[in-house]
Amino acid sequence: MKILSRSDASRCALALALIAVPLLLALLGPLLAGPAGPRAVSFTFGEGHWLGTDFTGRDVGRQVLLGGRSVVLVALVATALAYAVAVPLGLAAALTRRTWLEDALMRPLDVLIAVPSLLLVLLVAATLTPGPAGLTVVVALAAVPDAARVVHAAAVEIASRPAVEALRMQGETWWRTAVGYVARSMRRTLAADAGIRLTGALYLVATAAFLGVGVDPDAADWAVMVDRNRTGLFLQPWAVVVPALLIAVLSMGTNLLFDAALQGRARKERKTR
Repeated sequence: MKILSRSDASRCALALALIAVPLLLALLGPLLAGPAGPRAVSFTFGEGHWLGTDFTGRDVGRQVLLGGRSVVLVALVATALAYAVAVPLGLAAALTRRTWLEDALMRPLDVLIAVPSLLLVLLVAATLTPGPAGLTVVVALAAVPDAARVVHAAAVEIASRPAVEALRMQGETWWRTAVGYVARSMRRTLAADAGIRLTGALYLVATAAFLGVGVDPDAADWAVMVDRNRTGLFLQPWAVVVPALLIAVLSMGTNLLFDAALQGRARKERKTR
């Protein structure tokens, strides 16, 4: 039996095509960039500058090849770190039988959710040394409250099932109950949320870099390129349009891929019932 219908397969193929370009540039770009050449004195096109040069004379094509790794890797690692904290936290709060412990775990997250993510990034990053490691930690912390609430909400419904009570009566360990049954039962919810969370991390990383938070303002970074060259948009549009388009395409492709895969999976489960 086919897992994906023709329409879902087409959407997945489109999503993979969208994702492939920015991912390949992020992974292989630094290997293809080559050494830095002499800086030009104007917005030079041709002579090896296939996208021209920016207002500082740096080759835009080389900056594009170098600038994706920081954005993509920081967003991916930050998303993984956020779930590494949010999943155990949400499961612990959902499976405990002590109301005070559930409140102690979840209520502080409600306070953090009330704080805008960008403001949290600005406040925390101000105390950290600029760099990808600090930005990764800050973006992960900003994603934990929302992710933990999604995990908690999904786990509460599953924890109320008779199967969980049966596992407890059999004396199964917390790990087997929480991870072996509850977490496995909510994997579709986690997968759907992961697409949203990764997209949010990409935009937050790009926004932080755009504002010069946690990233060297002279770094080869797609978001920094947008900020650095926006005043010369009409003189050298490629220095702004190309990196901005790569970030947008990666976000769109990620969400489209998760949506198509999850819808195909849901159709398959309905047919097998």
